[in-house]
Amino acid sequence: MYLSWLDRWDEQRARRGEDGKETTSFILDADRAFPGERIDSIREFCARADEASIDPTFFDEQNGGDQRFEVREHWVKFPSDISTDVAENNIVWAKITKSGSLDKALVIFHHWNARARNAQIAGFLSRRGITVIEIAMPYHFERNRPGSLHADYMLSANLGRTIQAVRQAVCDGGKLIRWLKSEGYREISVLGMSLGSWVAGLIAAHDPNVSKASLFLTGGSLADMVWTGRATRTIRSSLEPEIELADLRRAWSPLNLENYAHRLARPDLDIQMVLARRDTVVMPELSESLLRSLKNAGGRPQIMKLSCGHYSLGKLPYILYAGLSLKRFLS
Repeated sequence: MYLSWLDRWDEQRARRGEDGKETTSFILDADRAFPGERIDSIREFCARADEASIDPTFFDEQNGGDQRFEVREHWVKFPSDISTDVAENNIVWAKITKSGSLDKALVIFHHWNARARNAQIAGFLSRRGITVIEIAMPYHFERNRPGSLHADYMLSANLGRTIQAVRQAVCDGGKLIRWLKSEGYREISVLGMSLGSWVAGLIAAHDPNVSKASLFLTGGSLADMVWTGRATRTIRSSLEPEIELADLRRAWSPLNLENYAHRLARPDLDIQMVLARRDTVVMPELSESLLRSLKNAGGRPQIMKLSCGHYSLGKLPYILYAGLSLKRFLS
């Protein structure tokens, strides 16, 4: 009976999350994903995305990036190396909760449409010797597009803009991590939640400065998550008349964590996954597919599976179990 109540609570929470979401037009917008290249069809887009998914430089730091970092009390801000048509989005903000030690730092990547940072997690970990840096992903918090009610430019039926936004998040995170290294932090970890877990996973796969990656509510194929997930129904309704799932998988293949399983399974990277058995946003089969890919590549991720849903992971007692597991993992 309790689990049925929990399922209903998650569904009610999902309905509240639909407020402000609107169906938008499907568009390739390939120049955002692959600047300067002429791509006019889904077939050409998919072929170029296939190439990007095996290109080890696709998520590299952009040439000639502005390296200015401004630090004020508990905040750091710096310019993104990827420029978009939303001025607010081109400045990256991150909140720092210091621990008083340069031993360990954790960069947190929040979930899609987050409304607040994770003050409780930041305080909990900082008191245990881990400096926490909560970065704003594209089109969220201080980077919000004026007038928007949710982060529709981060994840949408615009294929090119979605790749650009995730790539921007990865590049911004990598730039912040290199700055933390220059500041003297010796061990840097990443924590990603839901959509943020894709960003954290991509960074961990490509940045050798990351020694630990904790992925909450994660999966492999972003295309499948959007197609099957409870939180992305409006996006699917825009995609479905225009593109088949098989082509969407190829179009967003650079964002599929399974394509980087061998990188995530490298010996000097520790991986933790916290999953919800009753998740309707990131379906459990997507998490299991990523797990199989990691294990087939030689990885040995630490796994915690909780009998809750996507949103109810944030409720007691599940958030306590997850938090204690994270503390042990980072220690």
